[in-house]
Amino acid sequence: MDLHADRSYSLIDSQESIPFKNETVMDPTLLIKLGRWQWWFLVAINIFFLIVGQAGAVLLGRFYYDQGGNSTWMATLVQTAAFPVLVIPLYFLPSQKEDQSTSSTSPSLLVLALIYFVLGLIIAGDNMLYSTGLLYLSASTYSIISSTQLAFNAVFSYFINSQKFSALIFNSVIILTLSVALIGVNDDSDGPAGVSTQKHIIGFICTLAASAIYSLLLSLMQLTFQKVLKKETFSVVLQMQIFTALVATCASVVGLFASGDWKTLHGEMESFGKGRVSYVMTLVWTAVSWQVCSVGVVGLIFVVSSLFSNVISTLSLAVTPIAAVIVFHDKMNGVKVIAMLMAIWGSASYIYQNYLDDAKARRAVADVSESHIA
Repeated sequence: MDLHADRSYSLIDSQESIPFKNETVMDPTLLIKLGRWQWWFLVAINIFFLIVGQAGAVLLGRFYYDQGGNSTWMATLVQTAAFPVLVIPLYFLPSQKEDQSTSSTSPSLLVLALIYFVLGLIIAGDNMLYSTGLLYLSASTYSIISSTQLAFNAVFSYFINSQKFSALIFNSVIILTLSVALIGVNDDSDGPAGVSTQKHIIGFICTLAASAIYSLLLSLMQLTFQKVLKKETFSVVLQMQIFTALVATCASVVGLFASGDWKTLHGEMESFGKGRVSYVMTLVWTAVSWQVCSVGVVGLIFVVSSLFSNVISTLSLAVTPIAAVIVFHDKMNGVKVIAMLMAIWGSASYIYQNYLDDAKARRAVADVSESHIA
């Protein structure tokens, strides 16, 4: 699904254009501007950011809980608190002059502020639900429920973003979901101690709701790029991430103080299993990792689509156990190897679909160019 599905793009100063509605590739003009290999390099960089950032953040989050941390509001806060680091790449990005047609349709500051405020609140609430789910559920149950985000995103992408589903995309969604479920079923780690049945149910509902809201959020971001922002620079992606993270961070700080969790943080740091320095560094690097992940998520929405971003995010859930083997020396058995290969298969199916759509978009543009020359 292209992010600018309802827009037309003129070629050679002509009124004739090529609509690419329902394609999985986001923007055909972006493909032409960058070139095929540059576009794929940009996709690869964002995939790397998403997988490494999410895997690192999940591992550090699990480490935080295992070593004695129990503040869900703190776990929520660190997911967006490091957003100021994104100002660095935004500052060094070269400024680009906008087309007059684009600037004339730019949204007002009030509209932008409202969009960022609403999306930021949704992000804060979603982060809180995920933090609560991870606190009350075992890693296996958490992984299985989280994998449902692909199914939710398929629905939201179809109705909100007019996402087209081919056999390859359907294959990718099913295989990746089964891969993550297989890892969850095989997870032999013990669940959190002292969790009652009632809290287990709360964790189940929170994680399921978080998966649905996360998928909805991706589709809403894609719709925002398509209908409101209508710009094709990565600086726009960073600005969205910075301002929505600012709102989410403020909301998390309010929740931290309103709930009284801030009173327990000193004692939590003093009793942390690896010491006070480790406590601080765990929170800091968790925050940085989540921002790296967020850049990848929003970048893939911008360059490709929300569904593709969600597919790679689900792939990261399959990669995380591999990282756990390296970091925590977890046991790596045959089932996890099979699950990893399934995840690679599913991701390859979706990437190949994007390759086909890329080729189709270029052929259509070339045909129109030749018709104008003739």
